[in-house]
Amino acid sequence: MSELSNLPPCCRGAAADDPVHCPVESTLALIGGKYKALILWKLVGRTRRFSDLQRQVPAATAKMLTQQLRELERDGLVLRKVYPVVPPRVEYSLTEAGNSIRPVLQAMYDWGETYLAGKGLEANCGMEPLERDQEAA
Repeated sequence: MSELSNLPPCCRGAAADDPVHCPVESTLALIGGKYKALILWKLVGRTRRFSDLQRQVPAATAKMLTQQLRELERDGLVLRKVYPVVPPRVEYSLTEAGNSIRPVLQAMYDWGETYLAGKGLEANCGMEPLERDQEAA
């Protein structure tokens, strides 16, 4: 399956071999899935096991979390490392491409915080700005 197959129609072009490449829509297609931005956020600067991600993203069912992680892995943003031990141990971390999206995630956080403040609301989702040492890593 082509990586372009999950792009919105506006980015595919008239023919399958003639895609239109829209940077904004491509980015949204990659990180716009349910919980994807939060999963990426929770992986910035650290490796996590599946059970840890379940605690970090409590609203996601195990099935949904698995699906989103598989899509992020397929799209080259997340690395899944399986250790040959019993019981099975699987860890997730960001790839180089996944790490490169940190400034985008931070900009989304900053914009959202400003937007909420303009509406008289305060962020209460449990997310915190990325630490500067994580951004430089």
